Amino acid sequence: MSSNSTLIVLLGPTGVGKTELSLQIAEQFAAPILSCDSRQFYKEMKIGTAAPTQEQLARATHYFIATRSINDEYNAGSYEEDAIRLLEELFQKHKVVLLTGGSMMYIDAVCKGFDDLPAIPSELRSKWNKFYEEQGLEAIQQKLKEADPDYYHEVDICNHKRIIHALEICEIAQMPYSFLRKKQKKQRPFHIVKIGLNRPRAELYERINQRVDQMLNDGLEEEAQKLFEHRHLNALNTVGYKELFSYFCGRITRDEAIALIKQNSRRYAKRQLTWFNRDEAITWFHPEQNNEIIEFLNKKIVNHKS
Repeated sequence: MSSNSTLIVLLGPTGVGKTELSLQIAEQFAAPILSCDSRQFYKEMKIGTAAPTQEQLARATHYFIATRSINDEYNAGSYEEDAIRLLEELFQKHKVVLLTGGSMMYIDAVCKGFDDLPAIPSELRSKWNKFYEEQGLEAIQQKLKEADPDYYHEVDICNHKRIIHALEICEIAQMPYSFLRKKQKKQRPFHIVKIGLNRPRAELYERINQRVDQMLNDGLEEEAQKLFEHRHLNALNTVGYKELFSYFCGRITRDEAIALIKQNSRRYAKRQLTWFNRDEAITWFHPEQNNEIIEFLNKKIVNHKS
């Protein structure tokens, strides 16, 4: 791998319009595309994750699209290992590779790396999962607030899996999880250029609402019905599926499920932007600024090589 190799990172909130622009960038720089959408990995979830179509996949070489099953255990740490290994291979043939998606931790895994954390014994994992099942979300939130107030104010407080993981680390290491997360950036042997896409909030939210309607027209409800028996799997604890599962169980109406999918998608977009806005290395554009983005990338890549 040469130090002249460049990884373009195209990121942004759900529904902003990353896919079409990623294809234009890939074509401009003859770059393969690595997906960094943690749900597009799963082959059973094409509609609900807005995975690229066959026509779009044919326009550029893609990796990490429909490569795993919902039954597979996969996380950001595993993705870091797989993606870095793949980049080493790709940079032997390509000067530019494109990483695109909106999964915040997975992007950070490739660009910054993760600290080595202790392995969690199965009995400890069972203990905290049982505690959550019996006591609920508020109880584990309170436990985390007591054990690690710094991480409590940083984590997605509604994501019980992240909270449980932090509590496991706190217990096994006998110190706050935030102390172990050094946030020390790993040195990567390639140049990284980050492009962020965003739109005015009303425009973004309207696109999200329209995309949900399009997914339903494309058969999201039928796709979710086929996956209903697997609803306990982590891969399916995802906006678009979990709301329909509640509808299938009779807890809410279909209209309520659709409204919740739109609402939760908008909330997820807001969380993504909050996360991304902390990264000063990102240069932001509107998705329709195609020419400006290509010009910016050309300058970044040329200047780096010189």
